[in-house]
Amino acid sequence: MNFDLIVIGSGPGGYPAAIRASQLGMKVAVVEREKLGGICLNWGCIPTKALLKSAQVFNYINHAEDYGIKVSKATADFDGMISRSRGVADGMSKGISFLMRKNKITVLEGHGKLARGKQVEVTDADGKTTTYSANHIIIATGGRARELPNLPIDGKKIIEYRKAMSMEKQPKSMVVVGAGAIGVEFAYFYNSIGTKVTIVEFMEQGLVPREDVDVSKELTKVFKKSGIEVLANTSVEEVETKGRGCVVKTKNRKDGKTSEIKCDVVLSAAGVVPNTENIGLEALGIATERGLIKVNEYYQTNVPGIYAIGDVVPGPALAHVATAEGVLCAEKIAGHDVEPIDYNNIPGCTYCIPEIASVGYTEAGAKEAGYEIKVGKFPFSASGKASAAGEKNGFVKVIFDAKYGEWLGAHMIGSNVTEMIAEVVAARKLETTGHEIIKAVHPHPTMSEAVMEATAAAYGEVIHL
Repeated sequence: MNFDLIVIGSGPGGYPAAIRASQLGMKVAVVEREKLGGICLNWGCIPTKALLKSAQVFNYINHAEDYGIKVSKATADFDGMISRSRGVADGMSKGISFLMRKNKITVLEGHGKLARGKQVEVTDADGKTTTYSANHIIIATGGRARELPNLPIDGKKIIEYRKAMSMEKQPKSMVVVGAGAIGVEFAYFYNSIGTKVTIVEFMEQGLVPREDVDVSKELTKVFKKSGIEVLANTSVEEVETKGRGCVVKTKNRKDGKTSEIKCDVVLSAAGVVPNTENIGLEALGIATERGLIKVNEYYQTNVPGIYAIGDVVPGPALAHVATAEGVLCAEKIAGHDVEPIDYNNIPGCTYCIPEIASVGYTEAGAKEAGYEIKVGKFPFSASGKASAAGEKNGFVKVIFDAKYGEWLGAHMIGSNVTEMIAEVVAARKLETTGHEIIKAVHPHPTMSEAVMEATAAAYGEVIHL
């Protein structure tokens, strides 16, 4: 069969690229070896948020008296939480199947591999291989959990995120290695339902090391108060898995002191690596660097007609980034005049409680880039809506260029801030200045007022501080 476009992978980059291409009149096929929707929908973004919501509801019930409500003691149904999470993911995957049918996209089940002559070999579960051809091919094979040399994942005592959301039994204790988004989200979930959690992070900053340092400090304060132990600037030297549990041997990178942590299970949350093996890159001579496929600003590889998007190319390994890249790539293939993505205006969101959201420069990053800056910060403790909701942890921090008023960055930690960051993304896209944000009337009482108030603080005009 011949297609205008074949997309290898149906994750948050692949399936939007296929749908957009179909909308633009192309005959499209998608190759998928597991479930439609990829890791994000089936094992990442969606099911983890379902688990985190269960944990949040459980916390609300346990603190109902704070809201003037008396309830009997609640218990966490671990199996029920896992089952709900899997149900949410399955429902979403079925939704992608509907979208494939609606947009007349052919789904090819099996492992896709590039072949010469703009062809894709698809090997199904029975080992049968069928070859398809296309004028254009997009590689969207995504990524998987990174496995550290001294932390071999066995799926039982040393696990990765897929196993963490489908465990048969709730562990009594857990060590989380890595304090990025995946690590802190699972740490929050398991701690909330009663598991003793210790986080070990290699970087000196500790929790969420890529975020603004003020955000990291605030999350550390909240996590420690909730009973999570945080070991920053610490390496995992070895994990002993003999016997019933695990013994994690750590070393402080500053003073060299070693320690041992006993636990039931270790979660390796050290990031992701691209799925670029065994997909035919070498046979076609497609250029890579450090395991990632090299592409230009329109996601074209060095081989004409072959493109790559998402976790297999340089850039943030985020679902919404993959989607944006997939749509742009499809439009470029269709001959549209497209604007390259501004990677400095990509928002990042972390869904532990309190949530974290950010975009643009950190304060330190802006200074390193040579900007003279104005910084404003508004704590949710001064927000009427946050007080009424019982969610006073956190703040909004904004950074502006002092000379021209350019909005350089924003960093938020608090309740529902992942729903608030889009205002900043849109404002930065439209080159909105701080004074325009101050004069844009924000509804009261809302958490989003904190964006306006933080901006006003940067310019010495804040009212409620």
